[in-house]
Amino acid sequence: MKDKLLNLLKVAISLGLVAYVVTRPTIVEADWGGILARLRMGSWLVALVVYFIAIGFNVLKWQCLLHILDVRVSYLNLFRHNLVGLFFANLPLSMVGGDIARGWDLARHTEERTAPVAVSVLVDRLIGLAAYLVAAVLGLAYAVVGLGRSDLLWLLTTIGLALLVFSLGFAVLMSQRLRHVVKHVFDLGSLSRFLPLYLRLSDSVQVYCTHGGALVVAFGLGMATVVATCAVNYLAAVTVRADVPLVWVFVLTPLTPFALYIPSIASGLGVNQAVFVALYHNLTGLIPEAPALALSLVMQVTIYVSSLPGAVLWWQRRTESA
Repeated sequence: MKDKLLNLLKVAISLGLVAYVVTRPTIVEADWGGILARLRMGSWLVALVVYFIAIGFNVLKWQCLLHILDVRVSYLNLFRHNLVGLFFANLPLSMVGGDIARGWDLARHTEERTAPVAVSVLVDRLIGLAAYLVAAVLGLAYAVVGLGRSDLLWLLTTIGLALLVFSLGFAVLMSQRLRHVVKHVFDLGSLSRFLPLYLRLSDSVQVYCTHGGALVVAFGLGMATVVATCAVNYLAAVTVRADVPLVWVFVLTPLTPFALYIPSIASGLGVNQAVFVALYHNLTGLIPEAPALALSLVMQVTIYVSSLPGAVLWWQRRTESA
């Protein structure tokens, strides 16, 4: 029943946002025939290649975190597991998220080492999120100070607070000293029911506390992923001939992945479109609504196309095991 309700929520949010965006007068009246005719497919193909490079940085980050847990997997095989995860993340109503799918797929091929694989996926996600938060704060700070956009100070403050809360949460998971403080906090009132969950999570990531250098390397790879993703967004803008300055792509791109944390179908369908229009048109006024929507659609197609190899790999393995 809960799964059905969650699917219903996803459909409602995605279709509702799609309906809201595409019925805007400036969207309806736009020359979509002209926009499609002027697409630069060469730029999109380069964007697709760079997107796979971004995936490659992510895989390298995951491999670095797995090595700490003494889980040795070749880069090529790990890339394949990651592609399977991307495929499941893009299924319209799948209850299996990309992280769960890639972790489960890897665990099946590593002598059932489910626990360390699950821990690596969790820490990989946290470090990736940290990289995007740091990049978003740096980009918005430059926009406010360097580009004179004081109207974005509220957004910089919001993301800065989010980074602060995230950093505190990460420290609470990792630090032995803070664990004692948190235990006392959880002893207060009804919070005690969450103490076992916190302890299990904290215990599972403790091995990383003695590998600070590896975590720094992983964070650096996360930042490399952000830079590559910025390049993909810029090439997508070139594809639809949207006149977006490169510097603004680096400011806004780190904000777009957070749309994936909003319930939606098919890897952010609807949510992505609303976010791109909000950032590139409503918030900054860089481009009209129609090119902003076109930019989001090119990125959506890029995400879907990049997941197709994962579908082929999953089907091959399913056929072999049948």
